[in-house]
Amino acid sequence: MPGCDFTRRDLLRWSAAAAAIAPLGAGTAYADTGTAGTIAPVNLELVTLAEDHAVITWYTGQSGTDDGLGRMVPAAADGLVRYGTNPTRLNRVAYGISGHTPYHYVELTHLEPGQTYYYQAYSNGKAAAPSQFTLIAGNAVGTSDHGLGTGGPYEFTTPQPPQGSHLFSVILCNDLHLGETQAGLVGGQPQYIGITQEPGLPPYPEVMLSSLVDDVRRFDPAYLLAAGDISAEALPNDLSRAGQLLSRFGRYREDYFVTRGNHDRAHLGDAYSACRAGQWQGNDCFHDAYFPRDELTYFSKDLSGLHVIGLDTYDKAGNGGDAGGLSPAQLDWFRRDLEAHRDQPTLVFGHHPLVVQDSAFPITPSNSVDAVQAAQILDWYSKTPGLFLHHAGHTHRNHRTVSPLAPRVTMQEIAAAKEYPGGFSVLRLHTKGYALNFYKSRSELARRWSERSRQEILGYWPQFAFGNTVADRNTAVQRDLSGLRRPHHQGLAAAV
Repeated sequence: MPGCDFTRRDLLRWSAAAAAIAPLGAGTAYADTGTAGTIAPVNLELVTLAEDHAVITWYTGQSGTDDGLGRMVPAAADGLVRYGTNPTRLNRVAYGISGHTPYHYVELTHLEPGQTYYYQAYSNGKAAAPSQFTLIAGNAVGTSDHGLGTGGPYEFTTPQPPQGSHLFSVILCNDLHLGETQAGLVGGQPQYIGITQEPGLPPYPEVMLSSLVDDVRRFDPAYLLAAGDISAEALPNDLSRAGQLLSRFGRYREDYFVTRGNHDRAHLGDAYSACRAGQWQGNDCFHDAYFPRDELTYFSKDLSGLHVIGLDTYDKAGNGGDAGGLSPAQLDWFRRDLEAHRDQPTLVFGHHPLVVQDSAFPITPSNSVDAVQAAQILDWYSKTPGLFLHHAGHTHRNHRTVSPLAPRVTMQEIAAAKEYPGGFSVLRLHTKGYALNFYKSRSELARRWSERSRQEILGYWPQFAFGNTVADRNTAVQRDLSGLRRPHHQGLAAAV
């Protein structure tokens, strides 16, 4: 949930605000516009928007039904997108990656940079209705409001590509939560039910991570960075299983890297007793699994000229439901590392964001790094010209923030891999800039679980997690990255 620690008090405050805006049920993730027994296409979303392609998804259900989670029962249907550069002439057609499914995923290819397009998605001849934003100011289907009041067509304008030659790509992901069995548990309130996997299907964290590792192959990435909450509660078997699945990408600490989240903290109990004594409390199975012997749980490494800093943002005592924090020793190391690589192209990744803004849910101190430490870190960032991106998870949402305290640094929160919208971001590095694009994991089982888990918090979850705007999940920045070089290998090559 928001910060994985959305409390009962937070929930009551948010529920009161939601009730004042819309009646209960208005936040459900579909608009049933057909008669009973017909198929209705809903939840239309423009997920990915790059200079030459776009990804559009939606869901088809049987009108007049309820699957027990507040959505229509899934109904398989055909799916296609008609699009073009004139809203009255949608003369191009794209079809989904699955021919007959409730879980539609269509990619538009061979688009022109800087061009405005109009589109309409259809199933069974009916136009798909957009995901509804009632609690936030935003847009799930385009870069303008064109078509929102008329049922389409909807509009987007492709960005310009990063300048210079492409060097390599990096996969950014977080919140894998291996071992979790219920998504969307909130403050112990029975009316906000946790959503479980359908009987007979594999555990959803494994479904989502397996799909992620398979899906990223088509981007030919060199590296993968997983920013914390690798496990649900740091059980040794779950940490090991996460490593097994990630190792299908490549070699640990050569091709893929992980950092600790609050769920990966040291725990008490018999299940953890075989692990080392934690520095702050309990037994630290995450430390044993990913930083054995006396290695520190934070690090930096140069990857093809890119300086990557991995932070442990729960390097402290606590129960996981408080603000993140770095130990004094880690803070001092971090400051010195930034100073030593002041002008080198640098990326920082860690679980807790430094800043959290523009949320449909209450923002609490537990959503981010301790405020005093965050201010100190932002001051260091302002003095580090080479630093261009800080990748965080924890909030389980897509959101882009640029702080006036460090305006050269994009701070990107990325939605959880393990639940709706369920995916990863691809960072494409060029000599004169970069692009960052979010993709939903696209196996049939991943799309099935993603659509099921969007019903968290009575279906209001997409208004928090998806991203208020297209720019919250897709961005391109011009920046001098000429210090980078092409890698000698690609991460997936080691696993094939």
